[in-house]
Amino acid sequence: MADSLIVKHAEDVLRVVHGSVAEGGESACSPIDNSWNRCVTQFNLDPSRLYSPVVVDSGHLKDRQAQHEDLVEIARGEMDSLYEQISGSGYALLLTDASGIILCEKVDPNLKQMFRSSGLIVGADWSEEREGTNGIGTCINEERPVTIYRSEHFRARHIGLSCSGAPIRDPGGDLLAVLDASSVDTHSGRASQSHTMALVNISAHLIEKCLFLRRYQAKAVLRFHHRAELVNLLHDGALALEEDGTVLAADRTACKLLGVNKQADLVGRSIFELFDTGIRELTGADSALHNAIWQIRDLRHGRGYYANLMRTTSRGVTPFKETTPVAGRVVEVSPGAPLSKSMTLEDIAGEDPLMLRNVRSAHRIAKSNVSVLIRGPTGSGKEAFAKALHLASDRAAKPFVAVNCAAIPESLIESELFGYRSGAFTGARKEGMRGRVLQSDGGTLFLDEIGDMPLLLQTRLLRVLEEREVVPLGCETPIQVDLRIISASHRDLRDMIGRGTFREDLYYRLNGITLELPSLSQRGDKERLVRQIIASETRDGRPVAIEVDAFKRILEYPWPGNIRELRNVIRTALAICESGMVRLLDLPRELRASPPSAAAECRTVADSPHSPSSFTAKPAEESASPLEAAEKAALISAIERSRWNMSNAAAQLGISRNTLYRKIKRHQIPLGEDRWDRL
Repeated sequence: MADSLIVKHAEDVLRVVHGSVAEGGESACSPIDNSWNRCVTQFNLDPSRLYSPVVVDSGHLKDRQAQHEDLVEIARGEMDSLYEQISGSGYALLLTDASGIILCEKVDPNLKQMFRSSGLIVGADWSEEREGTNGIGTCINEERPVTIYRSEHFRARHIGLSCSGAPIRDPGGDLLAVLDASSVDTHSGRASQSHTMALVNISAHLIEKCLFLRRYQAKAVLRFHHRAELVNLLHDGALALEEDGTVLAADRTACKLLGVNKQADLVGRSIFELFDTGIRELTGADSALHNAIWQIRDLRHGRGYYANLMRTTSRGVTPFKETTPVAGRVVEVSPGAPLSKSMTLEDIAGEDPLMLRNVRSAHRIAKSNVSVLIRGPTGSGKEAFAKALHLASDRAAKPFVAVNCAAIPESLIESELFGYRSGAFTGARKEGMRGRVLQSDGGTLFLDEIGDMPLLLQTRLLRVLEEREVVPLGCETPIQVDLRIISASHRDLRDMIGRGTFREDLYYRLNGITLELPSLSQRGDKERLVRQIIASETRDGRPVAIEVDAFKRILEYPWPGNIRELRNVIRTALAICESGMVRLLDLPRELRASPPSAAAECRTVADSPHSPSSFTAKPAEESASPLEAAEKAALISAIERSRWNMSNAAAQLGISRNTLYRKIKRHQIPLGEDRWDRL
């Protein structure tokens, strides 16, 4: 390319960028101007500089392709079809993931070298951060279809390209991929590019629909549209349903037809709330009716639709069903495989949108040494998530060592973490101990409840992370260690930094990326998770039946102990129930006693670490005596004021730590995983 063209293009770009900044920033600009702005102000790109293309290695590329196996398989077929429509026009079809890495291509073999010289090759990174304004990267940033025509590209190197990119979203509504059609040195006008953009957008929509249907192939899917002839075609709306008619997922067209902004507005609602029909009316008594087109009406706006309910059989989990025996309505759950202690990230994510986003983030950094901080309430599965992340990494064959910083006495945690040599202190093992850090050498060290680590040990841990070596107690020679740190806490570590109880420099060492785990009550797939745990806890191979009232109470209860509490309750109920039928009386008293509204109130109170009602482990009337109740209240008050620092609490009470622990045990004040401030 002539130097004069490069200089002129660079001058044009910078003139627009500097002008838009002077006029008030991105909001006053076109999408192209906004993109140019990002390239200069955020990514520090130079429009005239010849940057080298960034291409991931073959191993990394294969991992990404395997992660998106269904996407690539579906997209290849649609790309073949689209290519037939635009063949001879000089276009290459490209599929990228959400970060802009090209996963696969469809291109005329005679033009392949031309596209390769432009950097349009499988494995190349076409994010805006790397390649400036382009059909792929700008589509990712704008999250909408875009066409970048010739000189609209940021980099002068790309002004011979014309690119049209359309987003492909996952069933949760998040950006999953981009389908792009790019041409090199084309002299066709914008009208031709607009036609190509329309075709690419339709193909992206079709890929998205196929992904949705494949994802929920084991579920009932309601397909609906205003026009009967469009039902079960590309432009209809689709709702994936649980067996009881609860909406599990919705595609973008369903949201548009029903007038909602996002999928989350429909997920969790009953089909009865949306239409003037129900699951039984749609399915009918006769299985031959499952292929029929039904007329239904939207209850919110009164609009009419034509609908069909698609039903398929899962190749894995047997669908749950509701039956009506003589004794009353029950939910019947077929037995499933026991939950593995080594679950994958996908097993843990289930179908909750936030968990699925966490899993996508985890996969992206799994094979790096980026430190991970997992936040979430106690019992939400932080250790299980950390173990799954370890198994997804290239350290999977090495040890995964978990340390609960809240469960180890303050006097022992240093030796537990760093180890000691023989005779280092009174009571030490004769052979010494390697310590958890050295035990995790080559693998992953999981530090649960890192917020409970004493400040002195935080300093030692920071030194280990910086120097990658550890000095056991009683030793003088440091030992090199190769480890990856995953930490977790239910506390707000930033708040602790402000109070001076957590080191800021350690926080930034641990917080390479933060993943937020939702509580059980916040999960969008709560009912599915409940049923999965019930199925996994069924031991004798026979279905278990649960009275509808009991099942509803399980779903409505706020579960302060989260998944751990849920699993324990279900396990106990299955053990004590008679004739394989779980009734309301088989559930713990707190589930039976509190109606949903009252339970929610209890949850709100219990969430407050300073709430007096959260101090009581059992009702006041069960206390042995007023004197014991008063002593228990005094202990709890001192512990709360000391923020669970037992040395400070003991000093406040004028007793030794050992005496404090004995009193805590006698009054059954929960410690470790069961502390009330973690419920």
